[in-house]
Amino acid sequence: MDLDTLTLGDIKQLQSLMGGSTSNKPSLGSHLIGKYVIVRTRNEGINSGYITALDDTGIVLKDARRFYYHKPKDKAQSWYEGIANSGLHKDSKVSSAVSEKVIVEDYSITVCSADGQKSIEGFASHEQN
Repeated sequence: MDLDTLTLGDIKQLQSLMGGSTSNKPSLGSHLIGKYVIVRTRNEGINSGYITALDDTGIVLKDARRFYYHKPKDKAQSWYEGIANSGLHKDSKVSSAVSEKVIVEDYSITVCSADGQKSIEGFASHEQN
């Protein structure tokens, strides 16, 4: 085995074989797995979906949709937090859902209310011109 060419996966496998843990701390957001959320990132933009996995390197969303243009249904609220609470305004533009999306970068999570989730999941996909 060449130590200079070990990958992170190789190191984790070795730790597992020796009874060691690859992480000494639980994921901060692990209690959110299975929840419908809005995720904001620097490069990937704003997405929504069900969290299937997350850690400090990224997040995995099921039934993920990207927001191209977004306004909350309730004009008294703003940004994606307003969408999480009240849903999408009819002027918003959202992608169709994909079965799974892996985002590998820093992210923030906003949990959606039942109204926000219903609005996002039922929103018509924006067509390309």
